[in-house]
Amino acid sequence: MTLLKVRGVDRTFGSVHALRDISFDVASGTMVALVGRSGSGKTTLLNVIGGLDRPDAGTVMVDGVDVTALDEDGLSQLRREKVSYIFQTFGLIPVLSAAENVGVPLRLARTETPDRERRVALLLDLVGLADHARQLPGELSGGQQQRVAIARALAASPRLLIADEPTGQLDAETGLAVMALLRGVVESEGVTALVATHDPVMMALADRVIHIEDGQLTS
Repeated sequence: MTLLKVRGVDRTFGSVHALRDISFDVASGTMVALVGRSGSGKTTLLNVIGGLDRPDAGTVMVDGVDVTALDEDGLSQLRREKVSYIFQTFGLIPVLSAAENVGVPLRLARTETPDRERRVALLLDLVGLADHARQLPGELSGGQQQRVAIARALAASPRLLIADEPTGQLDAETGLAVMALLRGVVESEGVTALVATHDPVMMALADRVIHIEDGQLTS
C-alpha cells in the first residue's frame, strides 16, 4: 500500500528554485532516507509534505488526504492525526517532565487520562526511558531528549513520521542508537518514516534511499 504520493511538486523562494518537479511514492510501513547536502531542498520538501509549507505547483497525498488542498484547520487536523515531526533540536517543553512532554499530543486529542497514561508509559518503555518519566528535559542527555521527542511524535499513532536530521546534534555513538531506535519503531508501531539525513548508517538502515540535489531527485 502506498502511504505517501508526491507529484510534480515545485517550490520557489524569490529567484531560488528550491524544489523542481519532485515526484515519488513511499510504501506504508517503510523507512525512507532523504539524502542531500545542506541547501539541496531536503527540509523544504519535508515541510511541503507535512503541510508546514505550500508548494507553488504539484500535489502531496498522505494516507489518501490531499495535503495541498487543506485549509489551516485541515492542516492542523492532519498534524494531530496523521503526521508527526522529529527535529534535530528536540523541541521539548522545558518545564514539563519527559512523561508530560510525551503526553502533549494526547492532551490535544482529548484522550482520556487512563488511556493517555498507559500510552505514555508504553512509549517511554519503547524508547528505553521508563525510569526517566519524571525528569525534566534539562536533566536528560541529548540522546535521551531525542528519545523523548521520538516517543512524543508517536503518541497519537501517526501514519507518517517526518524526521529532519534527527541525529544532527548527537555524537556518533548516541546517533547510532537513535537511528536504530527509529528503525525499530517503524517495525513495532507500523509507522512510515521519511528521514532527512546525510549519515551513511541511517542510509544503511533505511528500506530505500532518495537522493536530492539542487531541488531535484537524482535517483
